Amino acid sequence: MKTTGEIIREKREKKGLLLRHVSAQLDIDPAILSKIERGERKATREQITKLADILELDKESLLIQYLSEKILYEIQDEDLGIQALKVAEKTIKYGVTKNKQNGRITINKRSKPVGD
Repeated sequence: MKTTGEIIREKREKKGLLLRHVSAQLDIDPAILSKIERGERKATREQITKLADILELDKESLLIQYLSEKILYEIQDEDLGIQALKVAEKTIKYGVTKNKQNGRITINKRSKPVGD
């Protein structure tokens, strides 16, 4: 499976775009984009959506790849990472919302869990 950076680099090169041109559109230094492509630096969500537009990539697919790597980065060294991921998935299916004003997470009880 390709990383987000590899997907970005391959598409940029396929389109014949230079690092400096794409990085200028993102308003970042070319060295930063190079590090993102090599997996040495994480892009922001905003950069990912802009890159999808610039490179004509499917935005949803690129965001899913980006988010999966973000999750992996957080749990990869945790002994209980896989179990925590399973619990998080169940919690999301149960119905979770985050209050944007206070940052608190609320679990909403649904009459029937999603996917059941």
